[in-house]
Amino acid sequence: GGRMKAESKVVKYELSDVIRSRWLLGYTVCFLLATEGLLRFGGDPGKALISLSNVVLFVIPLVTIVFGTMYVYSARDFTEVLLAQPVARGQLFAGLYLGLVLPLSLGVVVGIGAPFVGQAADGATLAALLVVAVALTAAFTGLAFVIALRCDDRVKALGIAIAVWLALAIVYDALVLILATAFANYPLERPLLGMMLLNPIDLGRIVLLLHFDISALMGYTGAVF
Repeated sequence: GGRMKAESKVVKYELSDVIRSRWLLGYTVCFLLATEGLLRFGGDPGKALISLSNVVLFVIPLVTIVFGTMYVYSARDFTEVLLAQPVARGQLFAGLYLGLVLPLSLGVVVGIGAPFVGQAADGATLAALLVVAVALTAAFTGLAFVIALRCDDRVKALGIAIAVWLALAIVYDALVLILATAFANYPLERPLLGMMLLNPIDLGRIVLLLHFDISALMGYTGAVF
């Protein structure tokens, strides 16, 4: 009971702090405008979902890992004060993590989901898109915490965060393609599928491929799957 109470207090503080942030408002509004624009000018909710899937796979991880890294740094004084209190580190960081993941996830769900109200969109595909968006938010917020807590220099941490996003979003697929080409005479299907499980962006792509079944979302790992 005491553990949950301590975590809930940290979560409440984080929620109020993040919700007041202009970052979160701008983040939500950007998704609202992008979704509304795709629905208005694309003329087809299905096409809008396809376009949004690429936004989800690339933009959400980038913004989340950069914002998360910077936010953990800005909250360092608050974190140090809490560490001096009789609160277990696990409780503290769980509260800090949830206090950041929940509002960021809410911003994505509202920003993407609200414009689809009243639209003739496929509910299962929209739900899958939102689930992937929330999952990527959770995964890359976790990476942001690891980077910010292990690196004392803010600029260096920001560089590492962007490098991690670049590696997982773009370089990873290229490396898989190089490996597949270099060892084309060997049965690599299972190792390549295993490599997908190590990359949250690839996992998100697979989930969306199962719903869209189109080549537009396929990196090389998606094509192998």
